[in-house]
Amino acid sequence: MRVMVLVKATAESEAESAPPEWTADMMQAMGRFNDDLREAGILLAAEGLQPSRHGKRVAFDGADRTVIDGPFAQTSELVAGYWLWEIRDMDEAVAWVKRCPNPMPVPSEIEIRPLYGPGPSD
Repeated sequence: MRVMVLVKATAESEAESAPPEWTADMMQAMGRFNDDLREAGILLAAEGLQPSRHGKRVAFDGADRTVIDGPFAQTSELVAGYWLWEIRDMDEAVAWVKRCPNPMPVPSEIEIRPLYGPGPSD
């Protein structure tokens, strides 16, 4: 099964205000974690996302389209990064997320969502 693992944004990630020494340590720890995922054959993709001030949204209303410039409110609803994993089941995904270094210098959340359809190995 394939899952998308979403690192939820925080006010700090949106402001890009993490202390440099924390960021360097976290990036090293996250690099090791990603290496473990690759070695286990789980990792399909992984990327961090720039803050929402660099983004745009397109709102749909029938045939009308409205472009909305970032930054976006409700930081807790934004995504700061993601992984795409091929795993056996949701329990395996949860086990891997529990091993993940905390991606933020403050309390944070990671969300796991299954994808529709068969995965590459199905």
